[in-house]
Amino acid sequence: MIELSPRHLPPLTRWFPAGSPGPAAIGEHVLTTGLGRWWVDRADHPRAVAVSCAGHVVLRGAPEALTLETLAPMADSRIDAPPRFLPALGAAFERLTPWERMIWTLQADPRPTTVPMSVTVRRLRAMDTDALNALGPDSSWISASWGGPHRLAASGHGWAAVGRSGRVLAVACTYFRGARHEDVAVYTVPDRRRHRLALACVASLCADITARGHTPSWNCSVHNRASRLLAWTTGFRLDREYVDYAVGSPVARDRLSA
Repeated sequence: MIELSPRHLPPLTRWFPAGSPGPAAIGEHVLTTGLGRWWVDRADHPRAVAVSCAGHVVLRGAPEALTLETLAPMADSRIDAPPRFLPALGAAFERLTPWERMIWTLQADPRPTTVPMSVTVRRLRAMDTDALNALGPDSSWISASWGGPHRLAASGHGWAAVGRSGRVLAVACTYFRGARHEDVAVYTVPDRRRHRLALACVASLCADITARGHTPSWNCSVHNRASRLLAWTTGFRLDREYVDYAVGSPVARDRLSA
């Protein structure tokens, strides 16, 4: 597919869902922040359009406009697409795995919680970049939608539980900022899990999101019990379920010609 420059984006917004929790926030986040990428099957009068950010893709349009080669840029990602795209996706990639997902929205007050006196829950600042980097590669996903730890730390959209030494113990952030909803993500260092630090960070972040006039949302796997429990404890309630698809590498060229 052909990657678009930002000046071509506004006419394409009609292709995507707007103002709803879940995948709609991905395209809105890319429009708002300038992070991520937009793709079309052709520059003039496109028939298929995709937006991608942090390994997530929203694909819309006519599947017959796509070829195996034009789908290749979406390899190794998670794709939200209508069922009519499944034959094309199944033919284009070595693996196509459905992921049953749950979308929650904030509908109740979070359960009250306290943190140890040695921990401070506060908004992330640019000076926290090194502390976010110190979390290691297992946490790299938490800042991916902002383009890395520095941009997340400076975005004003993250809250952290910070120890006296300056170590970040847990972080919650807006992962995708939509026009009406902000999708929440959270990470806690392994040795401080079950200490309710994530709960405190999410509660502070949700208060921040609400103050901006937006509604916090939560997106997780149906099978992720820990995420579902944290969502419920912080006041989220189920909005709907849906399925997206994890795809692998493009089908090898020798198989295409076989």
